[in-house]
Amino acid sequence: MTELNDTPFRCGYAAIIGEPNAGKSTFINAVLGTRLSIVTSKPQTTRRRILGFHNGDNHQVLFVDTPGLVNPAYALQRSMLESAKRAMEEADVLLVIIDAPRAIERNEVLPEMLAPLLAASTLPAVAAINKVDRITDKMELLPLMEKLLAAHPFKAVVPISALENDGVDAVIAELVPLLPAHPALYPDDVLSDQPERFFVSEIIREKIFETFRQEVPYATEVFIAEYTEKNGVDVIAADILVERESQKRILIGKGGSAIKDIGTRARVDIEQFLDRKVYLELHVKVREGWRNNSEWVRRLGYDL
Repeated sequence: MTELNDTPFRCGYAAIIGEPNAGKSTFINAVLGTRLSIVTSKPQTTRRRILGFHNGDNHQVLFVDTPGLVNPAYALQRSMLESAKRAMEEADVLLVIIDAPRAIERNEVLPEMLAPLLAASTLPAVAAINKVDRITDKMELLPLMEKLLAAHPFKAVVPISALENDGVDAVIAELVPLLPAHPALYPDDVLSDQPERFFVSEIIREKIFETFRQEVPYATEVFIAEYTEKNGVDVIAADILVERESQKRILIGKGGSAIKDIGTRARVDIEQFLDRKVYLELHVKVREGWRNNSEWVRRLGYDL
């Protein structure tokens, strides 16, 4: 076991859980100093578990970014909820992200979906009260912290602003002692266990969420059909699946203007992420009712 100043090296999984739009993905991006999880203003942007590795002198924290907890209305959401539950079961410690303005407005520190899951868990947990930069009266934070400690035996409650990277280091400091003494599981120059094609599909999906409102983003899935290298350029062909012809028309736009704009913006971010030139093709295809079709949900890589 690697040791530094007689302190055992610690390594383990920290599952990040919370409501949609609480700031889970923003937190993991702040920790890693790069955009690993896509972030938009819309809830339920994250659909899959994403592992991000934070390395310190005496620790490696394997953060698991999970989908937001919602009552599932269709097969895809059932998969998302099960993904979050499995992450909790397999973790060594839980990091609960609380949306501070939302909690104060509702006078409810533990959301309906989260409370029973926490109560059933025997894992140590740390709470991060996020978005404190949006709280005008900071005196409101103390009673919120007290209510959280009364609602669950958290090992620590830390006010943070993930967006401004404020308090993130304090959260890590609270998590590390709760991890098992164990050597690092991944090299320190690796940020995630996901392949490049996964992040390419997520960047494309992010642009769709940024562009469209209401139903269209939630009815889409991005599938990488081709990923090759030719003459020093990554050639990527992606299929964007929708549920109806009307959604396809909206996504393509008049004269192909919308899909062209999505492709242009996605290519810029993909090139920045991969640090190399990219040729990107996008194709929109209809798969009727795919979100509530268990076979299609599994085919697209989701577990049920």
